[in-house]
Amino acid sequence: MPEKNDKYMRSDFEGFVKAVLNGDTLNTALDFAAFLRANDMTAGGEHGEISYMGKCLCYMHLDGIEQAPGPWTIWTEGDYSKEHEDVPMDERMKGIAWAHVNHCASCGGSCSPGMHKVIFGKVFENVCSADMAFHTPDTEAMECIKKLLEKRKIVLSNS
Repeated sequence: MPEKNDKYMRSDFEGFVKAVLNGDTLNTALDFAAFLRANDMTAGGEHGEISYMGKCLCYMHLDGIEQAPGPWTIWTEGDYSKEHEDVPMDERMKGIAWAHVNHCASCGGSCSPGMHKVIFGKVFENVCSADMAFHTPDTEAMECIKKLLEKRKIVLSNS
């Protein structure tokens, strides 16, 4: 098994995924790797950052170990209080996003003890600064993550 570090992920994300995941999770991760490549996004930056044009889109933990946050978790970044017309979110996708709202666990980070957030028109309390956490995302959750990253990419492209 390759060393689990950011340098390896940056140089060969697909190779790293193949080394630490298997089954449906591996297939979902390989699809995600193709999505990142097709959208000029880079996996494996500092702290598991996924970036676009050198700017953070989200964070990812990938180690293949079954204990949380493994084997694979993606935390989204950004403001999801409103929609971007370029990437519409239907009610099904909003429901998936809402089901993955990341509530503060009082880790001592800047969001402790959690924040008031509006995510696609719905109010949430006690939310972490990483609005959503997708643990071992399945195909449907990955579809939502891709939409969230497309939205974030648009915001970063226009800033």
